[in-house]
Amino acid sequence: MSAFPNLPEDIARAPPGDADAIPNGINGANHPETVEAAEQAHVNGSGPHTNGENKAAPWLLHDTPIENQRPIKVIVIGAGYSGVYCAIRIPERIRNCELVVYEKNEGVGGTWYENKYPGAACDVPSHSYQFSFNPKVDWSALYAPSQEIRDYIEESAKKYGADRFIKLQHEVKDCEWNEQEGLWHVKVQRPSGEIFEDTCNVLISARGNLNNRQWPDIEGLRSFKGETMHSSQWNDKYDFTNKRVAVIGSGSSAIQIIPKLQKVPGTTLNCFIRSRTWISPPLGQGIQDKMGMGDKFTFAPDFVEKLKDDPEEWLKFRLMVEADANNIHAVTLKGTPMQLGAQKMFEEGMKARLQKKPEYFDWLKPGFSPGCRRLTPGPGFLEALSEDNVNFIRDKITRIEPEGVVTEDGKLHEIDVLVCATGFYASAAPPFRTAGLDGETLQNHWKERATNYLSLATDNFPNHFFMLGPNGAIGEGSLTMMIETTGSYILKAVRKLQKENIKSMVIKHERVRDFTQYCDTYFRGTVFMDECQSWYRKDGQGRSGPFVTGLWPGSCIHCIEALRSPRWEDYSYTYMPESDSENKGEVNQMAWLGNGWGMNQLAAEPREVDLGFYLTPMFQERDLGVPLKGRPEENEQYRIRPWSY
Repeated sequence: MSAFPNLPEDIARAPPGDADAIPNGINGANHPETVEAAEQAHVNGSGPHTNGENKAAPWLLHDTPIENQRPIKVIVIGAGYSGVYCAIRIPERIRNCELVVYEKNEGVGGTWYENKYPGAACDVPSHSYQFSFNPKVDWSALYAPSQEIRDYIEESAKKYGADRFIKLQHEVKDCEWNEQEGLWHVKVQRPSGEIFEDTCNVLISARGNLNNRQWPDIEGLRSFKGETMHSSQWNDKYDFTNKRVAVIGSGSSAIQIIPKLQKVPGTTLNCFIRSRTWISPPLGQGIQDKMGMGDKFTFAPDFVEKLKDDPEEWLKFRLMVEADANNIHAVTLKGTPMQLGAQKMFEEGMKARLQKKPEYFDWLKPGFSPGCRRLTPGPGFLEALSEDNVNFIRDKITRIEPEGVVTEDGKLHEIDVLVCATGFYASAAPPFRTAGLDGETLQNHWKERATNYLSLATDNFPNHFFMLGPNGAIGEGSLTMMIETTGSYILKAVRKLQKENIKSMVIKHERVRDFTQYCDTYFRGTVFMDECQSWYRKDGQGRSGPFVTGLWPGSCIHCIEALRSPRWEDYSYTYMPESDSENKGEVNQMAWLGNGWGMNQLAAEPREVDLGFYLTPMFQERDLGVPLKGRPEENEQYRIRPWSY
């Protein structure tokens, strides 16, 4: 029960700043010298407390309600899936926060804006590649084309107001941490070429892993006189009709490009494929089989309408898609029945698709397990490779000349256009300088390896977080759920900085060391450590390396649980300084308790729901939980997902 009886309304509703209404002893009211200090302390973010004595206390309360929504600024780099997610959730959950998202391209979408090459498409089921809170029922195909994904990201940004914070054609050029200020100084180039400086409390890199394109390191590359393009910098206006085309690479981009170019009238393709690779069945083959789609990827119109009209059918389908992806984690673990069975199935499938040129199977079959390199279904790739207008060239390229490509056997392959499907500098520092504590750059910090903590932070770089950073991608499961989970963790960190008057937080070196050790031990038992060339294993310079730096060490569900409850003890903190005039610079780490008030109590006319929010169904269900009668331990919610602190 309350410690006080009901008070008269004029007293009960007096605001805390009304000195005449507040009894002596609360914030030193009725003492002119202390009232003046209180007014000044409110400006400085602290407030006095004298316990009724007519003298200054040794330490003064911060004159703010316990929620403490002090001003804070966040800069996000990149407006792909990750950046748009941040631009939706930050304004939703954090008040008094200034937000800006700098995007170097002319539109949102990130990798899906840049990759416009023929055949560019999702290689996992589209329904598992979307925001959980913004389901798209009418994907045109099981594997949506890049334009459709790009449109979805843009639509999501507009639908939830993220576009308000996104500045297009603004390219980040330099980032430097100022320890004294507790601010990041970020240099940004406008479309005009002018460079200006912005500052923020928190810097979030949402650039992703596949952003900084990697050209092949081949002598004479720039000497070629014909058309040259990278898969992520496609020339839409170039006419491939009747052209001699060279494609360098055997990764997912090349596997999607080759079937499309092979069908262009009059083309001759020279496919320079040195790396052996597995061409997998569609990653959603189980879904196709259950739905009776055969080898078709597009959805029948009546099926899409059914999903639109029937929420239960829609949820059933979505659960099937998600379960299908999360049920195959064992395929990544060496020696499991699922892994061994998958390899046999891949072999049989590749042989069946290469009946026209069966010798290609021996040329392509790797000595490593499926999954060591990123699996790509590649519909039509093997069939295209077997066609008469396609040359499968295994000889090493020694140089490129103005007329074409020269291979190790001395032959000049004359071409009109050179397509480099050679990937990206994955798990490497960004192409711009990022300087943390003591001026150390991320480029130097990661010169050997992109060491990190839970994929989202690294030591020596305070208030700096990564979305899909090193070890942030997934071998199976929903990448967008990884994005949402990481983003929610980072939001909690931003709110902690704001609420608890923290100036900076930085992950401890020891925890980065521990996570690195965990990763290396975990991956020893996986297919990812077989001998293969893969962007999953890159050193700090984007070159092939001995450690897995591209993938999360576990399943998607494992990641979701790992990031569910942050271990704040893994960070080191510095706190906002106290007012020198009042608290003599002394930092009280419990100052976040504020002045004893809750924010809802200070509204001019608080609603009943504001003052009794914990009784409403939405908060009962979300925050408190409604126990089952009789046997609360049988609650299905906690059986599906155990409670966590």
